[in-house]
Amino acid sequence: MKRVLIAAALAVTALSAPARAEAPKTLVTILTAPEAQTQLMAMVLTMQAAQQGVTPHILLCGPAGDLALRDAPESATAGQPPKNMSPQGLMQAIMKQPGARVEVCAIYLPGKGADPSVLLDGVGVAKPGEMAAAIIDENARVMGY
Repeated sequence: MKRVLIAAALAVTALSAPARAEAPKTLVTILTAPEAQTQLMAMVLTMQAAQQGVTPHILLCGPAGDLALRDAPESATAGQPPKNMSPQGLMQAIMKQPGARVEVCAIYLPGKGADPSVLLDGVGVAKPGEMAAAIIDENARVMGY
């Protein structure tokens, strides 16, 4: 009887212990914030994750979509303290990371009355089904600003 109780206690302990999560393979950063400081911090953390081996996938929506423009507003291109880096500049550095993807929301360009020619080279337009799949992928972590 004692062995049965010990085995049962061990089984309960094993089942109730949190599973050790594997590190994500992809970081999906969803950025909508209009503030340059918030945009830059999102890029800083995304770059840090990329440098630790995670593949970055950035989705820019609303005012943050302006980071993807060739003719971006000054808030996207002006250097921020402490390293005088701009949100757009760091985003472009992230785009050079292996497997990195940067996309604007599917409704961003129609909302601006523009076409993909206004976007920086290498920036795409997200397809809702593919973006949804990226967000729910079990090997992804999602970070939103």
